[in-house]
Amino acid sequence: MVRSPPLDPWAKLWQSATTTGWTVTKIVNSGSNPLSASSDLESQDDGAEASSRRHRGLLRQPLFLALVVLPTLLGVLYFGLFANDVYISESRFVVRTQSRMQVSPLGALLSSGSLSGPGEETSAVIEYVESRDALAATDRDGMVRKAFGEERANWFSRFGGLFGGTSREHLFRYFGRKVTIETDPVTQVATLTVRAFDPQDARTINLRLLEQSESLVNQMSERARGDAIAVAQKEVDESKDRARQAAIALAAFRQRSGIVDPKEEAEVRLQMISKLQDELIATRTQLQQMRTYTPRASQIPYLRTRQASLEQEIADQTRRITGGDKSLSGAAVRYQELFLDSQMAEKQLAATVVSLEEARADARRKRAYVERVAAPSLPDYAMEPLRIRGMIAVLLVSLLVWGIVSTLLVGVREHRD
Repeated sequence: MVRSPPLDPWAKLWQSATTTGWTVTKIVNSGSNPLSASSDLESQDDGAEASSRRHRGLLRQPLFLALVVLPTLLGVLYFGLFANDVYISESRFVVRTQSRMQVSPLGALLSSGSLSGPGEETSAVIEYVESRDALAATDRDGMVRKAFGEERANWFSRFGGLFGGTSREHLFRYFGRKVTIETDPVTQVATLTVRAFDPQDARTINLRLLEQSESLVNQMSERARGDAIAVAQKEVDESKDRARQAAIALAAFRQRSGIVDPKEEAEVRLQMISKLQDELIATRTQLQQMRTYTPRASQIPYLRTRQASLEQEIADQTRRITGGDKSLSGAAVRYQELFLDSQMAEKQLAATVVSLEEARADARRKRAYVERVAAPSLPDYAMEPLRIRGMIAVLLVSLLVWGIVSTLLVGVREHRD
C-alpha cells in the first residue's frame, strides 16, 4: 500500500482555504439549503483523486489566480520580506495639582457612580501632544523626519513614500498616525504610545513629547500663579495711589485752612466760650450789686467795659464756630469728607495687602505638575506587524472576494441562458 507524503502546514492551510472558497461558491450557486450542499460536498469528496483534481482545476482558473493566488502571494511576499518591524514605546503619567476644589458629600456620592473625564490640565496635554507645536518641538533637529525617513522604512511605510508628500502638513498627518494618547476615565492616568521603525527612535520621541508636556503644564501653572499675583499686586498699587491722594488732599486742606481738626478746634472754642460766659455772668452780677449798693463806686465803669468786652469776645468766638463758609462748621464738612476718603483708602489698602498675601499663599498651594507613572519604555521586540495574521487575513479576504465575484458571474451566465 503506497502512502502519499504528508502535507506541510502551508499546504494544509491552502487546501483548507480553497475548500472553503469552493464551498461558498457551491452553496451560493446551488441556491439550496447549506446542509444539503454540505452533504453533496461530502458525497463528491469520497476520493483523494477527485479532491486533487478539483484543486488543480481551481488553480487553472484565471479568476481564482487573479483574486486569490496573486493577492495571497503578494501578501506573503510583503509581510514576509518587505514589511518593516514596528516598535512601540509607551509611557504613563498623571497631571496632579496640590489644591483641589472641595466637594460636598452629596456631590461625591452623585459623582461616584459615573465616569468623569480628564481634568483641564490633562485635556490640555492631550491637545498639545496632537498639535503641530508638539511636532515642531519634537522635530526641532530633524529627528522625526529621520526616524520615519527612507533610512528606516521601505517605500510603502516611510514618510513621503508611495503617493505621499513631504510638506509639513503631510508630516503632521503622518505623525498623528504614529502617536496616540489615551486617558483612563477612572484613574486619570494618560498613556502615551509612539510607534517607530527603530526602538531607540520610538523611545526618544516618546521622551521628548513627555518632557514637552511637563514644560507645558509648568508654564500653565506659572502663568496662572503669576496672573493671580499680578492682579492682586495691581489692586494694591491702585489702593496705594488712592490712599496717597487722599492723604495729600487732607494735608492741603489743613495747610490752607490752618485747622488740624475742626472737631477738636470747635471743642476748644466751646470751652473758651463757656469760660467767657462764666466770667460775663460774674461781671454782670458784680456790676448789678455795685449799682444797687454803691451807685457812685469808681469800679462801675470798669465793670461796664469788661462786660462789653466779654460779650464781644463771646460773639466773635460763636461766629467763628457757626457763622459763614470760613467758620469751623463749614470747614468741618469738607474736612469730614476728606477724612473719610483717607480712612476708606487706608482700609482698602490694608484689605488689598491681605488679598495679595492670600494670593501668594494660594499660588504656592495651587501648583500643577506632571508625575510620571511609567517612564518611556525601550522596546526590544517588534510588536507589529502581525505577519501570520496579516497573511491569513489577505487569504480570507481574497477567498471572500473570489466567492462573491464567482457568484455574480454565475448569475450573469444563467441570466443570459
